Amino acid sequence: MTESHKQVYDVIIIGGGPAGATAAMYAARAGLRVGILDKGLTTGALGTTSKIANYPGIEGEVGGAELLQTMRKQAGEFGAEFINDKAIGTDLSSDPRAVFGNLGIYEARAIIVATGSMGRSNLIKGEAELLGRGVSYCAVCDAAFFNDKEVAVIGKSDEAVDEALYLARFARTVHFFAPSKELNVSPEEFELLQGTQNVILHLGSVVKEIYGDGKVEGVRFLDREAGEGEQSLPVFGAFVYLQGAKPITDFLQGQIEISDEGCVRVDRENQTNIPGVYAIGDVICTHVKQAVIAAGDGAIAAIAAEKWLRGKSKPRVDWGK
Repeated sequence: MTESHKQVYDVIIIGGGPAGATAAMYAARAGLRVGILDKGLTTGALGTTSKIANYPGIEGEVGGAELLQTMRKQAGEFGAEFINDKAIGTDLSSDPRAVFGNLGIYEARAIIVATGSMGRSNLIKGEAELLGRGVSYCAVCDAAFFNDKEVAVIGKSDEAVDEALYLARFARTVHFFAPSKELNVSPEEFELLQGTQNVILHLGSVVKEIYGDGKVEGVRFLDREAGEGEQSLPVFGAFVYLQGAKPITDFLQGQIEISDEGCVRVDRENQTNIPGVYAIGDVICTHVKQAVIAAGDGAIAAIAAEKWLRGKSKPRVDWGK
């Protein structure tokens, strides 16, 4: 962990979409020390939206990633710190609370969960069985184990591209599988990926299975345009960065109340059953999925967190309603 991450934040926000970025803006503007764990512009719903024409104050159409970048810039100008890492666990009973990332441990007095609902319930065949045996979700953590070997990266977001480029520094060949012909990345990022000598692009190819006997030995994929049926490719590792439509709560490890539908339960101030821990945006499933509503959630939670941290919050009498 770097020296800057040894400090204790007032608020750690997990997720940098419209809810998280707005919460960061309000919390930082209130003079709080704010850290935001985020994986990239196109890992969430807004960042993958091509056009938005109904966001208040924005004339005409704007790309989702462009709008989100503006929100993040505003939060940063108020002093919020964006940290390129993924939350893999939490300790919400400690003082201060702790968020465990791939790259370090981040401590804060209050936590705001803004991870959205793009988690996956349908895994690739063989993914779960071979997790930790060649299947990985973190190139920074595991790239060195695949030095001079063939690996596969599966996804189409900027997170997938960044991880593939990192892997290319270690692996002999990186096979990049994307289920569509177009990636949710900037032209500059795509050009960099395309220009990396040891990266082979398999665009429009769906990985159907990750196979192996006790360890990853290859992937089976379907090229939608080739018309050749499933093909096999020997690889030693498979790095998966796909998205779905399920609230992302696994890193909370059962420490807060979750509904039968998998959504985080909150009160009117977006506080969970643990005081000082809030949830906002699509992860709470209480509204239609619109960026402006998620942003409103972020403002409500940040204001509530600031009051709670300063000992001004009212007793919670309406939790779960």
